[in-house]
Amino acid sequence: MNGWMDLLYAFLLGAALVLCALGLWFTAVIPGVDRWSKRFFLWYFIIFMLCCVSGIVEAVLEYASASGTAIYVVLALEALLLSLPLLMLTIYLLHCSGESPHKSGLLRAVLGLWAVFVGMLIFAPFIGKFSHITPDGQYYRGPLYPLLLAPMLLIQLLNFAGAIRRRKQFSRKVFLSCLVAIVPMTIALIVQEFIDFFPLLDVSFVLAALSMYVLVLSDQLERDRLYRQEIARQQQKIANQSARILVLQMRPHFIYNTMTSIYSLCGQDPQQARQVILDFTTYLRKNFTAVESSSPITFSSELEHTRAYLAVEQALYEDGLFVEFDTPHTRFRIPPLTLQPIVENAVKHGRDPYAGPFHISVRTRKTDSGSEIVVADDGRGFDASETSESGIALKNIRQRLEIMCGGSLTITPNDGGGTVVTLTIPDGAAPP
Repeated sequence: MNGWMDLLYAFLLGAALVLCALGLWFTAVIPGVDRWSKRFFLWYFIIFMLCCVSGIVEAVLEYASASGTAIYVVLALEALLLSLPLLMLTIYLLHCSGESPHKSGLLRAVLGLWAVFVGMLIFAPFIGKFSHITPDGQYYRGPLYPLLLAPMLLIQLLNFAGAIRRRKQFSRKVFLSCLVAIVPMTIALIVQEFIDFFPLLDVSFVLAALSMYVLVLSDQLERDRLYRQEIARQQQKIANQSARILVLQMRPHFIYNTMTSIYSLCGQDPQQARQVILDFTTYLRKNFTAVESSSPITFSSELEHTRAYLAVEQALYEDGLFVEFDTPHTRFRIPPLTLQPIVENAVKHGRDPYAGPFHISVRTRKTDSGSEIVVADDGRGFDASETSESGIALKNIRQRLEIMCGGSLTITPNDGGGTVVTLTIPDGAAPP
């Protein structure tokens, strides 16, 4: 080779080497690929890199007019290395289809053709019609050279037929990745039957391998995303079921005390008794409506639920419970049974019956990134560990916030004593 052909030869080998390095780097560092596929592609690109290195060594030996034996050994090694990815493609097809390699007729046929190719490669130096090397170190193809490539071409045709036959067992992207790997390699082998230009094989094989890897990576990332979505759906289902159980396990003494208080008020203050009945009815209605809801609701609806609950508690405790609402911002959504259980938790576990009046406040505000709800009290605090009753309720709320809205829940001590629970809901999580 002379002039621009030498430059093109060197450029293609260099490009193939760079592509191999990129493939190795992508395979090693990018997450999302399963262990088997990662090892497969690592070896895939290592073999291609060795092909490129052997091609560079062969070019150097030709330029240095090395012995014909050395040049042929390097060429044979390059050809042998280029045949290995064809075998690997067969194994990949069987792996993706779930077929056992030990029982595969396709693999046996491919191994037989590969053995024929290796045998021809070994005996080619003794049969001058396959190829020969001139005394000055130049390699030339013989009239039987196309026959040497025939087993590799047949292997690719078998791989192509195997991919078509098993296409229903593959996902769309896996099937496409197989075609992307097989078709360009097959075309390059057909071209090589007529034109002696090994770097073309190197580049086409590496480009096919990179394209195949990208498709396999995107397919597995898509599967991983769907799997995570399914896990999230299951977690949401469990969290919603837990919330429903909490609703159905309403404190009996709360119901008894409310009914007793209503009974007493009927004689003392009928107007207030009617109001307590209305509040208690609203509370029950919102509770059972929340049980049926599996998606975020308007904050206004949750706030009405909370107000009804606190109104009933205020009727029970009279001057022992003071409530403050500062909620100018209500145009957002939250999971059902979020605010009301937090407030109930505060009243149930934070109020000290032997201390003074219990104060609780509910505030909302619009932040740069979303909405914020703050529930603060001046009580004795409560056990927020995950093993306690209050901790289980808060864990359930936190889990549903994360799954349904991408929100969060934090618990901090109040400066003046008591507890502060802060909920954050990002914008766009569940628009009104």
